[in-house]
Amino acid sequence: MSILITGGRGKIARAVTTGLTNGGRDVRVASREPSAVPSSIGYDPADPAPALRDISQVFLYADASSAHTFVEAAEAAGVKQVVVLSSMASDAGGDDPHAKAERVIGSGSYATTYLRPGAFMSNATFWSYQARATGQIRLPYLSAEEAPIHEQDIADVAVRVLLDGPGNGHDGRGYALTGPESMTRRHQIELITEVTGLPIEPVELTPDQARAEMPMRNPAQLEALLAYWASRVGIPQPIEPTVELLTGRSGRTFRTWLADNPALFT
Repeated sequence: MSILITGGRGKIARAVTTGLTNGGRDVRVASREPSAVPSSIGYDPADPAPALRDISQVFLYADASSAHTFVEAAEAAGVKQVVVLSSMASDAGGDDPHAKAERVIGSGSYATTYLRPGAFMSNATFWSYQARATGQIRLPYLSAEEAPIHEQDIADVAVRVLLDGPGNGHDGRGYALTGPESMTRRHQIELITEVTGLPIEPVELTPDQARAEMPMRNPAQLEALLAYWASRVGIPQPIEPTVELLTGRSGRTFRTWLADNPALFT
C-alpha cells in the first residue's frame, strides 16, 4: 500500500515526498494540476476516490469545502491514517475554515493527526516582490511578534508521523508548530538586510493603508489577519517544542531560511 501526498506543487508536499521516499516508503504524489508536477497523478477534491485507490496513508491539506467528500472516499478506500496540514488558527474553533475542516476530517474511522503551524517563514516570499521593486517592505503592525517556521520543519514532522504510522502515539493529536524564536516583523526585515546586504526600508502601514495595499479575495480574511497582528504587538509568541520532540533537533532559524533561499531578494 502507498502513501498519498496531496498538494504536490507545494514546497511542504515536495519535502514530505522526499522524506518518505528516503525512508523507503512507496509514495504517490497528487495534484490538481498534475501536468505541473512530474510523476504525479490528478487529484480532484470533488472526486478523490481514484487517487485514493490502494492508499493506506494520506498527507492532506485541510479544505473545509471538500472535507466531507474526502472522508467518504477515504472510508471506502480503507485508508488507515490521515495527517492533516491545518493551522494554529484552528484553535479559534467555530467557523474558522481550518477548524471546520478538522472536525469533518476527524470524523472518519482512520487515525488522524493535525499539524497546526503558525506563521510560515516562506511568507517572506511575498515581501520579496516589493523589496526588489521599491527597496521597501510595507506591512502593518511591524511590532507584531511571530515565531515563523521553516517549511522543511513542518515536512519533517509530517514524515515522522507517517513513518511511525497509526497506533504509535500520534492518533487524534493536534501538534502546534512554531519556529525556534519569536521576533517582530521589523526584526525579520532587519535580518533580511543583514543577510542579503540589501538596504531594505521597513514601512509601517496603518490598517486603512493595509486594506488599500493588501486586497484579498475574501475581505474577512484580511480583517482577521489585521486583528491577529494587532493582538501580537509587544507579545512574544510562545515557542512550541514539537519540532524538537518529534525530530530530535531544534527547528531551523529564519537566518537558515534566508540562506536556503539566497536569490529571493536579489
